[in-house]
Amino acid sequence: MRPLRGASGLRYISASKPGKIGGMAVEELQSIIKRCQILEEQDFKEEDFGLFQLAGQRCIDEGHIDQLLEITQNEKNKVIIKNMGWNLVGPVVRCLLWNGKEDEKRKYFLMLDLLVKLCNPKELLLGLLELIEEPSGKQISQIILLLLQPLQTVIQKLHNNKAYSVGLALSTLWSQLSLLPVPYSKEQIQTDDYGLCQCCKALIEFTKPFVEEVIDDKENSLENEKLKDELLKFCFKSLKCPLLTAQFLEQSGEGGNDPLRCFASEIIGFLSAIGHPFPKMIFNHERKKRIWDYLEFEEEEDKQLAGSMASLAYLVFVQGISIDQLPMVLSPSYLLQFNMGHIEVFLQRTEESVFSKGLDLLENGLLRIEDNSLLHQCLEIKSFLTVPQGLVKVMTLCPIETLRKKSLAMLQLYINKLDSQGKYTLFRCLLNTSNHSGVEAFIIQNIKNQIDVSLKRTYNKWFTGPSLISLLDLVLFLPEGAETDLLQNSDRIMASLNLLRYLVIKDNENDNQTGLWTELGKIENNFLKPLHTGLNMSKAHYEAEIKNSQENSQEVQKSKDLCSVTVGGEEIPNMPPEMQLKVLHSALFTFDLIESVLARVEELIEIKTKSTSEENIGTK
Repeated sequence: MRPLRGASGLRYISASKPGKIGGMAVEELQSIIKRCQILEEQDFKEEDFGLFQLAGQRCIDEGHIDQLLEITQNEKNKVIIKNMGWNLVGPVVRCLLWNGKEDEKRKYFLMLDLLVKLCNPKELLLGLLELIEEPSGKQISQIILLLLQPLQTVIQKLHNNKAYSVGLALSTLWSQLSLLPVPYSKEQIQTDDYGLCQCCKALIEFTKPFVEEVIDDKENSLENEKLKDELLKFCFKSLKCPLLTAQFLEQSGEGGNDPLRCFASEIIGFLSAIGHPFPKMIFNHERKKRIWDYLEFEEEEDKQLAGSMASLAYLVFVQGISIDQLPMVLSPSYLLQFNMGHIEVFLQRTEESVFSKGLDLLENGLLRIEDNSLLHQCLEIKSFLTVPQGLVKVMTLCPIETLRKKSLAMLQLYINKLDSQGKYTLFRCLLNTSNHSGVEAFIIQNIKNQIDVSLKRTYNKWFTGPSLISLLDLVLFLPEGAETDLLQNSDRIMASLNLLRYLVIKDNENDNQTGLWTELGKIENNFLKPLHTGLNMSKAHYEAEIKNSQENSQEVQKSKDLCSVTVGGEEIPNMPPEMQLKVLHSALFTFDLIESVLARVEELIEIKTKSTSEENIGTK
């Protein structure tokens, strides 16, 4: 049973699929019409609507489309068709979708056009929207492409509350389109299996007359303002879906034939046409200024609009759509500043197609800025710290290698653009928050690079003396002392040892530019001695595990079963004995490597300390 609305209220009438039902459907319909012809419009009863619907549907099911066309076109039946005919739209549309015969299809299209022309537009609007809401899967695009033109015609016939009707239609259409998968690859865009690209193109044509109506209304009436807001809401929704996740073809190649890029361009064009050019949109959004009056989601502005605004920024700055509208006087650092909030939105998402746009937008902003010129005060803005933390998450958690590498490259590019105090502040932040040995090793290598620049070229108070010592306190220590998991923290430990070795070689005890030699006792107690102890414990544990594994493997070879080994309180997953031995030997090799670098560092310290003592004795 399907709900249908009529002049007398809501009622339920069964809607069957096309098929032979039998009976004298045409005679029944003519009998009903003859009885209604003598009634005034207001005297039509609910029963009349029901009988007309059933008889009309039987005519369609039995293939009497010619007779039905004749009845519909009869001037005597004009009032009846106006009030009751909309109930035939559903059966006619279903025949258009299911009937493959072109000759019959032409008749059904003619019937649909007649109903749109003759029926009550208010009832037709609701009926068409019900039909659009019904399907799922690939049928969504089929019904939308079929009904967009009739829907547009019906709305243009509605003079009262047009803004409401436009808003209702656009919201219904968008809700259905948002159910369709967004094509990602060039092949998917070209095949367009679910029809999303075709629907986007058709939706632009559907919307254009209403945009033009807003432009042409010079009086700026209240109804016109409401229509603007409905169009603005539609543009926001479109920026979020499908454009937030949409991938675009290369601009140099087939970008001009990219339907999703064309859709984006038209949406941005609509924004400008209705008085909201994108510079005004994105700049005012960042300044927390509201630029609309009626929007339903105003109270949740940040939550609702964040994705749309980020999508808009990406389309303008990365895809270059309408970028010529941007004022030329805006500095690169200013542009980066307001885009960082949008980049943060992208990086918070988990979909590859979305957070990759954040990487592209960040790269676009950073490449405009000279190295060492981004002022440290920027880090007082929340997004300037959350974005690098987001990059760390992509680097460590993303399963796609190319995106992990790009994220790493963007973090390095970001570091390069910061001034010295900015670099220093960011290093402290990431050392405290990353919780990843590889990332910490990357930061420690960057600290070493900055110290090297300071020692060789220009003095820098942030990477020498007391400031550097404060930073080294976060580097030259073991989080859990001798009990630290050395294998899990091996990247960080190796980077720390290499940094310490560099400092010992480059900074003489008498010069002590870095402050290392003043803090050497603390470094030995907090880092070197616990590392010695931890290495001895770890090596002994793994050597014992290797011995046990070798003994167990002899028994396993007899039974040909898998074995398990417990390391550091955690069981290594079941694997063949030879594989487990390889894992254990690899761990032992890592400990040997750490131990050899540690020994070299201690040797250098001893040599430097002895040399300095001898120099001091010689000068007395």
